[in-house]
Amino acid sequence: MEVFYGILIPFLGTSLGAACVFFFKDALGDHMQRSLTGFAAGVMVAASVWSLLIPALEQSADLGQWAFVPAAVGFWIGILFLLTLDHVIPHLHRNCKQAEGPKSHLKRSTMMLLAVTLHNIPEGMAVGVVYAGYLSGNAQISAAGALALSLGIAIQNFPEGAIISMPLHAEGYRKLRAFYGGVLSGIVEPAGALLTILAAQLIIPALPYLLSFAAGAMLYVVVEELIPEMSQGRHSNIGTVFFALGFTVMMILDVALG
Repeated sequence: MEVFYGILIPFLGTSLGAACVFFFKDALGDHMQRSLTGFAAGVMVAASVWSLLIPALEQSADLGQWAFVPAAVGFWIGILFLLTLDHVIPHLHRNCKQAEGPKSHLKRSTMMLLAVTLHNIPEGMAVGVVYAGYLSGNAQISAAGALALSLGIAIQNFPEGAIISMPLHAEGYRKLRAFYGGVLSGIVEPAGALLTILAAQLIIPALPYLLSFAAGAMLYVVVEELIPEMSQGRHSNIGTVFFALGFTVMMILDVALG
C-alpha cells in the first residue's frame, strides 16, 4: 500500500491543479504561466540529479572507474526515446504559432494537453523506477527518498494541471469538462509508474540504466519544452527565478527525506 499511495501522489497533484478551474474566474496570465513553468522545470532538474542520476552512479560504484557507464548509457537512451516521441507528438512551443483561423485557440489548448501528457510519461517512469529499487531492497533507495520524489513531482504537477484546465475553460469548455482535461493529462503517470515497477522487478540488474533513462527523458522535456515556455516574452527572468525556487524545494525535499 505504501508503494500504491506513492505512485498516486503525483496524479493527485495534477488533479488538484486541474481543480483550480472551479475557484478562479480567469485564465492564468502570461507571468503566472511562466512562473509555474519555471518552477516545474526546476523541480524536474533537481529530481533528475538527486533522485535518479546520483542513485544510478552509486549503484554502479562496484565498476570502479567505469561506474559512469550505466548512467551515461541510460541517460542517452532516455534522450533518444523522447526525441523519437518529439517527432510523433506535436509540441506546443513549435506548433502553436502555426495555428491560424477561428479555431487557433482550441488547437493551442489541444497541443498544450498533448505536451503536458508527454511530460508526464517520463515522470511516471521515474517514480516507478525509484519505487522498484525500494521494493528490491536496494540500499541506495529508501522509502523516504522515494516519497520525496513523489512529493516533488506532485508539487510540479499542480501548476501543470492548472495550465491545462483553466485555458480550456477560458476557450469555451464547461468547468467540469476542463477539469477532466487536466486530470486526463496526468493519468499516464500512475500507469507508467506501475508498468515500470512490473518491468523493473524482472530486470533488477538494469536498475541503474532505468534510473538514468528516466533522468534523461525528464531533462529532455525541461530543455525542449519548459525552458522555451518560461523564457517567452518580456520579463523572462520571472521564469528563471521560479526555476531556482523549484530546484531548491526539490533539493531540500530529497536531502531532508532521502
